[in-house]
Amino acid sequence: MGCIRTNAAAAMLGVSPNTLRSWERRFGFPEPQRTAGGHRQFDLGQIEALRCAFEETHNISSAVALARERGTGPATSSRLRSAFSRFDEAGADAVLEESLAVRSVERTVDEVLLPGVEALDAEGEGAGPEYGFAWRWATGWLAAATRVAPAATRREGVLVFDSSAPCDMDALHAQALELCLRRRGLRTLSLTVAMDPSRLTRALHALAPRAVVLTGRRASLDGLGRLVYTARRVGGDAVAVYDFRGALPTAGASTVPRLGDAPMAACEQLVDALDEPVAVAAERRTLTAVAR
Repeated sequence: MGCIRTNAAAAMLGVSPNTLRSWERRFGFPEPQRTAGGHRQFDLGQIEALRCAFEETHNISSAVALARERGTGPATSSRLRSAFSRFDEAGADAVLEESLAVRSVERTVDEVLLPGVEALDAEGEGAGPEYGFAWRWATGWLAAATRVAPAATRREGVLVFDSSAPCDMDALHAQALELCLRRRGLRTLSLTVAMDPSRLTRALHALAPRAVVLTGRRASLDGLGRLVYTARRVGGDAVAVYDFRGALPTAGASTVPRLGDAPMAACEQLVDALDEPVAVAAERRTLTAVAR
């Protein structure tokens, strides 16, 4: 990963150069190399690992032990959260690039990107400038990844009705689900629920969806019902409806299948359902409704 001088390493850790040198003497970590002129050169990976560990433990001896145990390691959500907390766009880019070297796009999103943003949303209200920065960076990254996704290879269409709002974690999960579906070759269209259902006809005829996914938690049941009714009026009973991340309240009897909360798992579940013959899938939904 390269080496940096003492002053730069201390700045990354938020301490003085004297403090960094005292840690080196006391713990033997981080362990610098020496230039021909006798200047310290610290391994950037060790400094990054120590910084992440120190942010978690707030105790230098515990942080050193944790950093040694982990090593530089693969890109993690904690390293991404650390970059976000410093408003470090280049650092966030680097973490995702490292992750993509060892993980698929889908796993990078599931295991690094989404947890890294969510870790800054401790109150679940999208509060704080760090979270706002992270959310906007993440939505831009997901949009860019979606634009370069391969062209559709399957005939089935999936329509995602998203009722989330800006800075909702649900909005990022909706974007991530669309990305996963597109990378599985499905024709996918995401629309906001804030529209007149009578204006959906052209989009529905163009996409001919086999599945409608409801996501976000900011729409009324009546509003969602009108959209689903319109989709089935155009596409017929073959159009299956799914709930992603609790768009429908848990109270009451619902015949709408729930997808998993993680985008990759939800995508696989939806693909498995679409691989069933239409008649079998319709019969399964009917039996599920009767059982409930």
